Amino acid sequence: MTKDVVAEPEPHHHGKDYVDPPPAPLIDPGELKLWSFYRAVIAEFVATMLFLYVTIATVIGNNATTAAKPCGGVGTLGVAWSFGGMIFVLVYCTAGIS
Repeated sequence: MTKDVVAEPEPHHHGKDYVDPPPAPLIDPGELKLWSFYRAVIAEFVATMLFLYVTIATVIGNNATTAAKPCGGVGTLGVAWSFGGMIFVLVYCTAGIS
């Protein structure tokens, strides 16, 4: 005595099996009146300028290495440390603000 297995066809789904949330605006007009918004913008601007200043100065210092002074520059490792260190310090300093 065997039992026959009958495969039932799966229902065909049209479209997605999930629902997309409605789009949210990028910035709320009421945010423009809040001091915290401007504080975050200023913090991001200052952090970006410090990051660019220090890292570009380090790259320029690395390029200033000549054959006469092989240890005069920071080297490739110094450039990597400046990029990583600046990201660490600036994220640590601005994480609570923005």
